[in-house]
Amino acid sequence: MSHTAHIPSHRKPRQRASKSALRAGVAGGFLSTIAVAGAAGPAQAEPVTQTIEMPTITDGLSTAVAASAQATQQVALDLETRASEDAAAEKAAKTAKKAHAEAVREAEAKKKAEAAAKAKAKAEAEERAERASRTAERTTLSASSGSSDSGSSASASAPSSSSNVSGSAASIVAFAKAQVGDAYVSGGTGPNAWDCSGLVQAAYRTAGIDLPRVSQSQSTAGTQVSLDNLQPGDILYWGGAGSAYHVAIYVGGGEFVGAQNSSTGTVQRSLDYDRPTGAVRVL
Repeated sequence: MSHTAHIPSHRKPRQRASKSALRAGVAGGFLSTIAVAGAAGPAQAEPVTQTIEMPTITDGLSTAVAASAQATQQVALDLETRASEDAAAEKAAKTAKKAHAEAVREAEAKKKAEAAAKAKAKAEAEERAERASRTAERTTLSASSGSSDSGSSASASAPSSSSNVSGSAASIVAFAKAQVGDAYVSGGTGPNAWDCSGLVQAAYRTAGIDLPRVSQSQSTAGTQVSLDNLQPGDILYWGGAGSAYHVAIYVGGGEFVGAQNSSTGTVQRSLDYDRPTGAVRVL
């Protein structure tokens, strides 16, 4: 065999392009066939007039939008409900706070009223006790004085009237009467508040007489006199001489002026209102 002899090829011969395109068109369907026809046809081919209807998605989109709107509306409704609940809770808290404050104020007012009532009752009780003590002291002294005192009291003249007062006694009486209505303050020495001995000391100072400051010493500052032989300006005392717990000034006409207590203040009263235990004359 010649070295130059023709050796047949084992590869299959190429198929023509037009035949392959045709087979592809058959296999690919209607659209591929149209494409092959367009490629093989003349440049001046007629335009395609057939349209292909695409699937619609309008119904699905509307449903999604509606669902989204409904969800948004529900969120807004939830927020509005929560805001209303929060506002109601805040209002309830303010109402409760106001009620609590009002209850506290009422309780404080009630407490103050009770304290004032107790203080008044205590002052009245102290005044009654003071009167009872003075009465007991007077009874004891009267019992110890014997029958001679009762005989002298029967023949004694009535107490002097304030209209007959003159000199130093008049000055003392006038000062004492001018202080009627002033307040009683423990330790007070004027000019608008007094205790019992502070008033007596100030009254005697107008006459140029300097008395001791306290009632115990004032009850022994002069000569002891009977209650049936009093003169305007005499010092009245309650309790024992030298241990007196209260003093006042006799102003004539069976009356005295004294700074009694915090409830009554400085008053002018009859001797029968609170009968003194004894008296001392300084003038």
